[in-house]
Amino acid sequence: MEKVRLGKTNMMVSKLGFGGIPIQRVSEDAAVKIVRKCLELGITFIDTANAYSNSEDRIGKAISGMRNGLVIATKTLARTNDEIGKHLKLSLKNLAIDYIDLYQLHSVNDQKTLENIIAPNGPISVIIRAKNQGLINHIGISCHSLDTAKQAVATELFETIMFPLNLITYEAAEELLPLARKYEVGFIAMKPLEGGILTNIPLALKYLLQFPDVVTIIGIQAVEEIIEVVNVADGPFTLTKSDQNEIERLRQELGNRFCRRCDYCQPCIQEIPISLALHYPSIAKRLPSTQILSGFVADAMEKAANCDKCGACEERCPYRLPIRDTLEDYVAQYQNYKTRYSG
Repeated sequence: MEKVRLGKTNMMVSKLGFGGIPIQRVSEDAAVKIVRKCLELGITFIDTANAYSNSEDRIGKAISGMRNGLVIATKTLARTNDEIGKHLKLSLKNLAIDYIDLYQLHSVNDQKTLENIIAPNGPISVIIRAKNQGLINHIGISCHSLDTAKQAVATELFETIMFPLNLITYEAAEELLPLARKYEVGFIAMKPLEGGILTNIPLALKYLLQFPDVVTIIGIQAVEEIIEVVNVADGPFTLTKSDQNEIERLRQELGNRFCRRCDYCQPCIQEIPISLALHYPSIAKRLPSTQILSGFVADAMEKAANCDKCGACEERCPYRLPIRDTLEDYVAQYQNYKTRYSG
């Protein structure tokens, strides 16, 4: 598989990477087979996160004895110095490796959080110290807010940026990618299928493969999916006129209810995490039921049920999304899911 340079890390990685979310949903044996099939087919970039329950542990078992030539990336949601140290130690243990190639601060989505992380003697200082100790090689960040991502890239503290990019959510290609190139920050595209909303896998991947310096991570939960993905990556992947017409059709069809997570809709007087709730369908496809019925997902959907339809969010939304009606629809979907899986 074609390899690309991941920004100023100078690491050469496969243009398609493995995303570690879906293997939480399958058996351990199946997860190990999936990861090893990826390696067999030339995927050398493996991405996971401390927050993905058993994903790190399963990847650690799959790569045992095959570390050479792989680029292992993981992430932490920790926001304090002590937590960062604990998460890093746990990730090294779970993955059963001596060092992590790319350690990313996970889901830094607002300016306040970014400022806290990069403050003198703040959480990033722990990561820099770990880098100096040889426990990690490179430092990255993942983000869903375009404004915050641009601020993070401009700090020059991060060597990579992971951000949603697909044929529907394409704003990053126009604003963030050029900035990343300016600062030589490696660009890692997540959500290539927008959490399963985009079902035309070949078209979705062909769109992303047009960017010569972007690494795309895709979540895989079956060996058959790997084979399909790699066949697309092997080309040809030039977009035809028919492909371009289909992309425009999908943008017209899906764009009117599709949240870009800019969070201009906030604050909500009911304290609803609107952008999170608006991604409930894709979350439900990707995470195991235990994580949907508890924690941050359950909290978001329970709060969304309290929407009083004041409309302030829709007035602020730059994309004029029908937020109130969409929330009502997704809350109903969540309640049905809850009834089905909680007995």
